[in-house]
Amino acid sequence: MRRGACIRAALPVTLQSMSQDTPCIAVCMIDPRTSLCSGCGRTLPEIARWPRMERAERLALMALLPRRMLEAGLVPPQAGEAH
Repeated sequence: MRRGACIRAALPVTLQSMSQDTPCIAVCMIDPRTSLCSGCGRTLPEIARWPRMERAERLALMALLPRRMLEAGLVPPQAGEAH
């Protein structure tokens, strides 16, 4: 992963506002219970492989992340807050 890939300005974030390029929301903490990043829902191997994935593979994975996070009981910061 390129240096600083998870560093972004603090912005309101929802599952619907994930970038087209990456689901990273700069909350990079692996949940020990699920082995998923509590910010984006990816596993460490997925995060490590991300820069080498084809765009179609990244998009397919990003489509799975919201449901994956919900099923794991993970909710990204501000995902449930009204704006």
